[in-house]
This record gives sequence, C-alpha cells and structure tokens, in this order.
Amino acid sequence: MIKEILLLGNERLYKPSTEVHENELQSLKQTIVDLHDTLMDFREKYHAGRAVAAPQIGVHKRVIYMFLEKPTVFINPVLSFPDEEKMDVLDDCMSFPGLLVKVERYRRCIIRYKDEEWKDCEMKLEGDLAELLQHEYDHLDGILAVMRAKDQKSLFLKEAMNQK
Repeated sequence: MIKEILLLGNERLYKPSTEVHENELQSLKQTIVDLHDTLMDFREKYHAGRAVAAPQIGVHKRVIYMFLEKPTVFINPVLSFPDEEKMDVLDDCMSFPGLLVKVERYRRCIIRYKDEEWKDCEMKLEGDLAELLQHEYDHLDGILAVMRAKDQKSLFLKEAMNQK
C-alpha cells in the first residue's frame, strides 16, 4: 500500500529507529510491500527515487528498501568505511522533493545487513550508491541531509538550479 512520506519538519523523521528482531520478520513483510509501493509511486510522480528508509513512512525500524534492477532489503544495516576519501554531492530526498543539499559523504562504504531470509549479507559500494546508502542509513538514526549541509549556502531549490 502506498504510504504518506513524512516531510521535512515532521518530528517523527528525527526519531531514531529500533533494530528488527528475527521474530518480527513476518510482520515486516507488509512494511516491505509498503516501502516498495511508496517508492514506485514517488518515481511515477517525480521521476526519481532509488531507495527509501522505513522511518520515512513512519515505521521506526532499521530497514532500508532499495530498488535498482531488482529490490534489495537491508535489515539492521551497519555501515563502515574502508578509507577516508570523501566527496561533495548534491543530496536530494523524498522527504523534501525540490530541495538539494550539498553534503560531504564517504566515496566508498561497506554495508553489512540481514536480508529478508535473515541471512548475513555484505555489499561494497562506491560513488553514487555509497552516497545513497549513507543517506538512507542516516534516516535510521533520525538524521536528515539538511542537518549535514556543508555550510549555510548549501541548500538549493531544484527549480532555481534549472534557471542557471
């Protein structure tokens, strides 16, 4: 079912999420369907969106749903960084469509997580996918990209960017 995406300023976005326990997997199935449906609806409306975190639809569990060529569900993800190399990116978010935020992110990351079968998984990411997972991971801790803005001049309206 398509869920309402919580928007910037909604206090629930700043609440840290709790870990999923194995006995919650069955009840998590509907949340995963909701995350999928909500992401696909957002894509249809905005022609953007590769992933969504459960807190963005008001479910405060440590779950990220990503859909590239196929769906990937990250349950209780843990991020680590193999080196210190960083990059500046213009970050966007389903919780503030139309706004871009210049942030600094690690160029590479490793994400360890449980899948829907409760199996341990690991993925090494670089570039835009590393940025994407860092962004979604922040949502699990109640952190929004606007809180990571590089400075006071790092917020941009997409509309204004197109006028340049």
